[in-house]
Amino acid sequence: MKRPNPTTGMRHVALNVRDLPASEHFYVDLMGMTVEWRPDESSVYLTSGNDNLALHSATGEASTGVPVLGHIGFFLDSEEDVDQWYSFLKHHDVTMKTAPRKHRDGAKSFYCLDPEGVMVQIICHPPLIGR
Repeated sequence: MKRPNPTTGMRHVALNVRDLPASEHFYVDLMGMTVEWRPDESSVYLTSGNDNLALHSATGEASTGVPVLGHIGFFLDSEEDVDQWYSFLKHHDVTMKTAPRKHRDGAKSFYCLDPEGVMVQIICHPPLIGR
């Protein structure tokens, strides 16, 4: 099976954080990122223009044993590419965590695991297409 269109790079990282306000302060006020989207009080998505950093609050008992790295994401230019990558990776026996689906922010993605068990998201995120 032929590899689908290339990704536009690894431009997304999701971090599980114990102190969301402190992490947001670091990445926004100190590192210069801006808030792209705040879907709820326990998550914020940041950008510096051509990337996406998700901060997810892991508090209380949920923070015990939670890895800091939630997942990494490879961006694509079209929703069709998401479906093609899903078929391609599944054909090559990659462990799939989800099927492709649309998200509340209009993105389309799926999750799989790399050989070491790192969660990888393959995503088309409309605000960053062509950047």
